[in-house]
Amino acid sequence: MALLGVDLGGSKLALAVFTETGEILFKEVFAIENRKGREVGKFICDHIAASLQHTELKGNEIKAIGISVPGISHISSGTVWAPNIPGWTDYPLLNEVKAICGMMPVTIDSDRACYILGESWKGNAGGCSDAIFLSVGTGIGAGILINGEILRGSRDIAGCIGWMALQKPFDKKYTECGCFEYYSSGEGIARVTRQFLLEDIDYMGELRKKKIEQITSHDLFSAYDNLDPLAVRVIQLCVEFWGMAAANLVSLFNPEKIIFGGGVFGPAIPFIPAIKEEALKWAQPVSINQVSFEASGLKGDAGVYGAGFLALKHLKEVTKTG
Repeated sequence: MALLGVDLGGSKLALAVFTETGEILFKEVFAIENRKGREVGKFICDHIAASLQHTELKGNEIKAIGISVPGISHISSGTVWAPNIPGWTDYPLLNEVKAICGMMPVTIDSDRACYILGESWKGNAGGCSDAIFLSVGTGIGAGILINGEILRGSRDIAGCIGWMALQKPFDKKYTECGCFEYYSSGEGIARVTRQFLLEDIDYMGELRKKKIEQITSHDLFSAYDNLDPLAVRVIQLCVEFWGMAAANLVSLFNPEKIIFGGGVFGPAIPFIPAIKEEALKWAQPVSINQVSFEASGLKGDAGVYGAGFLALKHLKEVTKTG
């Protein structure tokens, strides 16, 4: 028996076939390229169908499918809101997948939920009943595990912490992505770097050599490694924001662990001790001294592992009820 985990990102699609114990039997990654709307839906369904066929030819059979999506999964309707995929404001992904796999159990959840589920199953949150995955990539989100269950909120939107208010006064520039994400996501790091370059006319370091509109977070981290003073300023700002956000999560939820992942962590892993030091200033004092701050154990595979665990969990529930 096998399980299929599907991890949809803003730019790629990963599929992995798992055993019940979490061993990967087969994995593939594909670029989404310029697809949008129903093209992305068809792309997912075509690759799911191919994975079902490939696994069967290998003498195994997929019994359940879990899918991680970069946005909001509406559990009751099976529709998805994914801001990085044009046309996915209320996309009927569950119906499309069920059309190719019949009665097989299919579950869809947000990427942030899948990240913490993956870490809980096979990563650094193993054995935890209360843990948080703080994902910092193009955007920012948090998968929150409370008493062994994913915290969803009244409409499946809990964990969208990019909108966490960490600076006053309010500015309209925060409307699209939120205050926290504006400054401290992958795009936020590039945005702040560009802003500092425009403001500091005396700066003549290595970041000045690139066209300002082409600056990325990768450029910033490279400059930081060379002790570039502007890069150091940006990282110090980000550490403050990451630390304040982590402190708020610790004070609210009293987790055993906060797991840092996403594309930025990554190159930002060495800053985790400094983030903990910043969080110590702000957080509830007993809780912050009990929590562990750690990097993701699964790195870029946290989402696909979480999707695999979704499939396993759903299959067990279906088997139990009937």
